[in-house]
Amino acid sequence: MSNPQRLPAYRRVAGQIIERIKSGELQPGDRVPSAREIVEQEGISSATAARVLGVLRDEGWADTAPGRPTVVRAQTRMTQGADRLTLLRSGGDGLNDGEEVEFVSARLETAAQDVADALGLEAGAEVALRRRLYRDVAGVSAVSTTWISGPLAAKLPEFTRPERLPTMTFGLIEERTGRRTARQRDSYSVQPAPDEIAELLQVRPRTEVLVVKNHYWDQDGEPTQYAIDYHHPSRELVKESDVG
Repeated sequence: MSNPQRLPAYRRVAGQIIERIKSGELQPGDRVPSAREIVEQEGISSATAARVLGVLRDEGWADTAPGRPTVVRAQTRMTQGADRLTLLRSGGDGLNDGEEVEFVSARLETAAQDVADALGLEAGAEVALRRRLYRDVAGVSAVSTTWISGPLAAKLPEFTRPERLPTMTFGLIEERTGRRTARQRDSYSVQPAPDEIAELLQVRPRTEVLVVKNHYWDQDGEPTQYAIDYHHPSRELVKESDVG
């Protein structure tokens, strides 16, 4: 992690404001410090203060309308399975601040070919399905459906109950079986949302949305779970990493 004291001044100040947004101190619609206020509070130049606001807008944390102050933007970034696993392992519950999850359905069913292939089963084998709806301050964000094998579901009766899993499926599998998620593969495509998914996302049937398929394996290379996430079309996928 970068040392804040070694960052350029504009990045350091922008980071401080972003942390205030993440913590909930600044809520969507709240005014962020103006360039003049940043100059006065941080003792930096007006040009540097302008770059601070540029970072907030560019990274999706704030919006500025002509003739109006810069305000906190309702977050529209997608949260994926890997993000939730990171949140869980850092001591959280797998949800972002202000995010809620609603249980939609769960059942036992026979595996379609893609589900069977992902879980290392024969088509028609018994699997368990669990579907959730995610919401945040910007509204409905995604519909996520997870499958696990029938034998694994027998060890996780909570998986098919109409209740939230405090440690998500990742944590429940590890707690009951010792199988820790060690590898993940995500695939992305744009597809028309099936009618039942479109209804949950509150969009028109067959609206094209980003679909993310998540495959997970344990420390021995055996499949643990398979998930498909349908993201609301208003959301944007953001990827950021160090280059070197």
